Amino acid sequence: MLELLTDPQIWIAFFTLTALELILGIDNIIFISVMVERLLKHQQAFARRLGLFMAMFMRIGLLLVLTWIIGLTAPLFTAFKQEISGRDLILILGGLFLLWKSTGEIHHSLEGDRGPKLGQRQGDAGGNHCADHADRHGVLVRFDHHCCWDGR
Repeated sequence: MLELLTDPQIWIAFFTLTALELILGIDNIIFISVMVERLLKHQQAFARRLGLFMAMFMRIGLLLVLTWIIGLTAPLFTAFKQEISGRDLILILGGLFLLWKSTGEIHHSLEGDRGPKLGQRQGDAGGNHCADHADRHGVLVRFDHHCCWDGR
């Protein structure tokens, strides 16, 4: 155990992952800010606090189950002569979700508001909807980041 504390590679990996977690935390704040802008003014403060609160607990929860998720390496099926594991499937679906979500955001920024703002249709549900989007985005980006940096 003491060898881990004196190994420079462990310290480099620790500081690298710490820096990446900080960057992803800033990404959460930016994403929540973009989503909150779409809400009505009186819902924005509540949605911002709720989104940050949920993002914090999602980060803690994700770190607790990440080892199990990364361990899903047993092949589930074969596609195009490539074995697909549970981890691969999660990464593929997560990547597709991020592409879909970013394309929608780019489209929204280019086309502008064409419909009612979030929250106008369902009252306070708009704030929850906004925070929910931020949480899903954070989970997928964080999982992808950990899988890539763990070398698995």
